[in-house]
Amino acid sequence: MTNLSDPMVLRHGRPLPNRLILAPMTNQQSHANGTLSADELSWLVARAEGGFGLLQTAAAYVHPAGQVWPGQLGISSDEHLPGLERLAAAISATGARSSVQLHHGGVRAEKALSGHAVVGPWNDAQTGVRGMTTGEVQQVVEDFAAAAARAEKAGVDGIEVHGGHGYLVGQFLDASNNLRQDGYGTDPTGRARFVKEVVHSIRERTGPDFHIGLRLSVERYGLVLTDMVHLVSELLASGDIDILDLSLWDVAKLPANAPEGSRTLLEHFLELPRNGTALGVAGHLASASDVQRVLDQGADLAYIGKAAIADHAFARRAIADPGYRAPSFPVTRDHLRSEKLGESFVTYFATNWPQLLEN
Repeated sequence: MTNLSDPMVLRHGRPLPNRLILAPMTNQQSHANGTLSADELSWLVARAEGGFGLLQTAAAYVHPAGQVWPGQLGISSDEHLPGLERLAAAISATGARSSVQLHHGGVRAEKALSGHAVVGPWNDAQTGVRGMTTGEVQQVVEDFAAAAARAEKAGVDGIEVHGGHGYLVGQFLDASNNLRQDGYGTDPTGRARFVKEVVHSIRERTGPDFHIGLRLSVERYGLVLTDMVHLVSELLASGDIDILDLSLWDVAKLPANAPEGSRTLLEHFLELPRNGTALGVAGHLASASDVQRVLDQGADLAYIGKAAIADHAFARRAIADPGYRAPSFPVTRDHLRSEKLGESFVTYFATNWPQLLEN
C-alpha cells in the first residue's frame, strides 16, 4: 500500500519527499512585468514549509502574447530569472521540490495585457483571433523549450506544461475547432502533434536531473475521451514526461453523459501502462482519507488545490493524521490572509468564488 508520506522516485530529477503536491493555481500576485513578487514567494514557501513534497507555481507565460491574467507570472525572458532563482532556493531550503507551470493562453490570451495580437490554432473572425502559421506553431514549441531551459538555469527542479482547461496546448487537442490542414490538426494524430513536440523538445533541451510534468484535461473543451486515453497511453510510453497530472475537477466523477454504473473518468486511465511515469490526479481532494483513497486506487500523486488555500500545512497534517480534513469553506478574508495569500490573491479568490467567502 502506498502511503501519503512515501517518497516518489521520478525517471528524471530528484525524488519527491512525499505524495502531496501543491496544485498550480492562478493567483494574480506577480508584478506587471511577470517577475515574482514577495507575496507570491510567501504563498509558495508557506506551503513548502507546510509539508508539500512538490510546489507548483501558477501558470507562467512562455511568451508575452500568451498572457491571460493581470499579475501573471512570466518565464519568457531572462528578466524573470532572479525571481525564479529566489523561489528555487527558498523551496529547496525547506527540503521540498519546485516546478514552474509553463503556459500559453492561445485564443484566450488578452491583447490588452500584452499588446500582442491574439493567436491560436484557428481563426475566429468574431473575436479577432488569428490562426497561427505553421512557422508560428513551431516557434511556440521553441518558446516552451526555452522557458523550461530558463527554469532549469534558475535552479528549479522541473516544469509542468499546462495542457488543461482550454488553453493553447488543449486548443490543439480540440476536436471541434482544430481543423488545421498542416499536420497540427483535423485528426487525432494531427491534434496530438503539438503537445508531443512540446514535451519532446523540452526533454531534449534539459538535463537528466530535471523533471517534466504535463497537466491535461481529458473531457470538455472539445476533447474526445477515447482520443485522450490513446494520447495518454502514447505519452506514458514515450519517456518524455516524468509526471502526468490529470485535472479531473472531481476524482470520483463519471465521464460527461455516462450512465450510472459506468467507470469513473479516473478509471479510464489507471490501468494504462505507465513505463516509469508518475500519475497524479486533482479534483476535490480535501482530506487525508480522500488522498489515501486515490493512492489506494492506483494513483501515484495527489494534487491539492482549495484545501491548500484553506490550510498551508495541509500536507503535514494529513500525513500525521489519517482523519485530518482541511477547514471547510466558506472562510473569511482574514483567514486567507493568515494563510499567506497576498491581497491580490484574496481579491481574485473573492471575485471568482464569492460563495466560498464569508461576508
